Amino acid sequence: MTTLRSLRPHLSENGLRADTEGTDVADNMRLIGEAGLNRLNVPVEFGGLWDGGPWGGLREVIDTIVALSAADGSTGQCWSANALVSRQLFLSGLPQATKKQLADELIHDSRRLVSSASEAGGRGPVTARRVPGGIVVNGTKAFNSNSGGGGRDLLHVRLLLDGAPYQALVRLDDPGLTLAHDWDNMGQRGTDSQTITYTDVFVPDGWHLPPLAIDPYLMSAVLLTHGALLQGLGEGAHEAAIGYLRTVTRSSMPKFASVLEDPLIHRQLGEMSSDLAAARALLTSVATEIETQSADPVEAGVRGFRSKVASTTAGLRATARIHDLTGARGTANRYRFDRFWRNARTFASHDSLDAKMAFIGAYEVSGALPNLAEYLPV
Repeated sequence: MTTLRSLRPHLSENGLRADTEGTDVADNMRLIGEAGLNRLNVPVEFGGLWDGGPWGGLREVIDTIVALSAADGSTGQCWSANALVSRQLFLSGLPQATKKQLADELIHDSRRLVSSASEAGGRGPVTARRVPGGIVVNGTKAFNSNSGGGGRDLLHVRLLLDGAPYQALVRLDDPGLTLAHDWDNMGQRGTDSQTITYTDVFVPDGWHLPPLAIDPYLMSAVLLTHGALLQGLGEGAHEAAIGYLRTVTRSSMPKFASVLEDPLIHRQLGEMSSDLAAARALLTSVATEIETQSADPVEAGVRGFRSKVASTTAGLRATARIHDLTGARGTANRYRFDRFWRNARTFASHDSLDAKMAFIGAYEVSGALPNLAEYLPV
């Protein structure tokens, strides 16, 4: 984490530029790779740092997502895609030679992995058919975060083969891909979460496979990565506000000479800090339970839902209130403090907090959760 702390100013500066221009966070992903952080997503047998079962090192992964997101939300989301896809691929039945190549590319080439899963608003499922030596993929995926790097970066495509869930790995420079470059949202602008269409894309044997059986801790782990992103955005907004207040003479009322004498600003900072600290503590404790598999999977699932709700709520509150602290001068474009809220609001719209709270409430009454497999994409 010492290395990551030294990178934070550069990641923040690059992220601000990517947000302003609506461009990919390629510079940040390169810096992260060169710093060796991708080793967290590679098993030790392939030269990485991931050890201790399917969720070994999850606490470090979650802490890294928080820190990256505090510097820049888009960078945090792109790296979390790397983390989640890597876990699936290295635990899968891919050939050892494929896994070794993936590990080498992640560690030495700063390779990026794209979760090509969502078909929301699309034209139907992405499908594949078998051909000699591999499969051929056709269809459209509506969201492909982390796909802005292009080149030899890899799409992890979820699809249907013979009517059953299946997976394939496709290079972003494949000539059968059409990249829409249609990501132009108010927040998370550097994720390049564009639409991608597959047209007769050939995937050779060794680079496609059926999905793993759903791990009982998977849903909770995914929820933690989502919560970590919102947690990081909230902590980033809190840190930015404090940094601004320490350098600019500003108080809530003329009767207070400075921030140092202003109890109203102190109260707001204290509330924000307490919300974020409580959410962070839950995030860390649930990550520990999943990493060690010390909790019943159902209870871990409920706590994962609670953590997602807590970090999302704390992150949204902190990012929405930054201008209450910084005042009118803090709205200047050179600060772009609004990006924290735009990023948080955009990502928090990803899925419904109401549904998460309903699951938690149902568990409180019945002691059971719904079939979580029904809430996972194929």
